[in-house]
Amino acid sequence: MKKILVFLTWAGILCSFPTVTYAQKNAPMTHKDSLVSVLKSYYRLNVKVFQANSTIDDINEIFKLVTDDFTYVHPKYGGAYTRKQLYDGYVRNQKKGSYNGSIRDMEIVNMIVGLNAATVEKKFVFRDKKDGKPKMTLFEFRGGKISKIFEYN
Repeated sequence: MKKILVFLTWAGILCSFPTVTYAQKNAPMTHKDSLVSVLKSYYRLNVKVFQANSTIDDINEIFKLVTDDFTYVHPKYGGAYTRKQLYDGYVRNQKKGSYNGSIRDMEIVNMIVGLNAATVEKKFVFRDKKDGKPKMTLFEFRGGKISKIFEYN
């Protein structure tokens, strides 16, 4: 009887651990997952560029995520920019020392992902000040890359 109780106890312990099936472990990324992955990479790379020790190679990594005909629209800061104009702006800001590490992180507050588009509510996390106010950005995708960014702030 004692052996049966020990067996049942061990069986209960072993059965209480969650199991992950082969299909769950090896499930392919969904369309939504791939867009979220690109967005997280985009923000992670931007934070890296915003640091004082960033390089042109860091900027180039961001631009690997966008299409050749990429457009950046920011009405508050002058309207629409081509891929080249935005790239040149990153390089110019880096050379001027504008990327000085004052932005420590970018926090994604909310994200809604649809078919080839996503809206992101994010805020800057600063080193010396309170966190920035949440801002909204629309991303459009084509072929797994960002084709357009529209800033709504």
